[in-house]
Formats: sequence, structure tokens, C-alpha cells
Amino acid sequence: MPPTNPPHDCPLCPRLASFRADNRRLFPEFFNAPVPNWGDAAPRLIIVGLAPGLRGANRTGRPFTGDYAGDLLYATLEKFGLATGHYDERPDDGLALNKVLIANAVRCVPPQNKPTGPEIATCRQFLSATIETHRPEFFLVLGRIAHDSLLTTLGEKRSKYPFGHGAEHELSSGARLFDSYHCSRYNTNTGVLTEAMFEDVVGRAARAVLAA
Repeated sequence: MPPTNPPHDCPLCPRLASFRADNRRLFPEFFNAPVPNWGDAAPRLIIVGLAPGLRGANRTGRPFTGDYAGDLLYATLEKFGLATGHYDERPDDGLALNKVLIANAVRCVPPQNKPTGPEIATCRQFLSATIETHRPEFFLVLGRIAHDSLLTTLGEKRSKYPFGHGAEHELSSGARLFDSYHCSRYNTNTGVLTEAMFEDVVGRAARAVLAA
């Protein structure tokens, strides 16, 4: 089985590898490598994001750590019992996830936060290996790209499970998929996603996970 995380100097996507090299020169104190999965060793829920942010996970080395998306995500996971401790934007803050693993569809930070289709496809092998290793009963996707990449990884027809914030889907394996808009600052600042909207989806996922 392929590894669940890319190597530190993964060469598979030349554009991302070049961007990573540039960032190592500009920000030598940053993590500047493919960001590995993080969370419970035996998850029942896998949260699938898009890619690391330049000054967030690419800086800290932990998914959704160091930017606004993490502020909202981890506060919401704590609220519904899927995280313990306190998120403090640092990988050594003591936060721990409960029955949850976070995996990005693309593990390296892309220029302008926009991975290309081929880059998403290339990195999909690590998401596939993660799912095969853990076989979760539930998925929470953050955004349409993560939704589409997950369905492709699972061999599902996208047309059968259309993306929509708040949508729930029972997949052919019996696993349940929860859809949310991405918890980015842009989405919250523009009103595309409110805290109440995000809490609704995460709360439903949490109740399902904790009751299973």
C-alpha cells in the first residue's frame, strides 16, 4: 500500500516542489514541506480539506494550524466534543482530536492557494492510502474541491452525490458524507459561511460520530 503521507521532499508535482523551494529560501523558519495527516490514530471521521495555507499549515506543519480557518475549525470541534485541550495556533499547544483525523486533498501549499487538477490527482494516492488504512465511517469535506476529490478517491460518481453546504450523503460503502463550505476567512468575511452554518454541519457530524 502507498504511504499515507508524502516524503518531506516529495518531487511528484514540479510546480509545488519549486514553490516549496522558493518558500524555504524566503521563510527558512517555516515547515515548508508536505503537511502530514493529523489526529486520532483510530478515527471514525476523516475531515478532508483542500491544501495547506502559506502562513498556516505550511508554516506550522499541522493542518489548519496558524490561520483563521483553524480558529473556526478547532473551536467548533472542541464545542462538539471532537477535540480536547485548547487550540493556540501551535502544533505543541496540547490540542488533541477525538475520533477525528484531518487530511488535505493536496499536501503542499500551492501558489495563490489554487492547486491544479493534475496536482490534485497526483496527491490523491495519499488520501486513498489514508482511507484504506483507517476505513472511517464518516467524512466531512470542506469545500467542493475536497468533496470532488474524495468522491473520485472512493470511486463514486460525482453526479450521484452533488455538493451543497449542509448536504448529507450515504455512500455506496455505507459511510456517511457531510458537506460544508470551506471555513476560510474569505467565506466567513463574505457571508458565504457563518459560524452558525458551520456549527450546524459539524454538530450533526459530531453527533453521528459520538453515537456510533
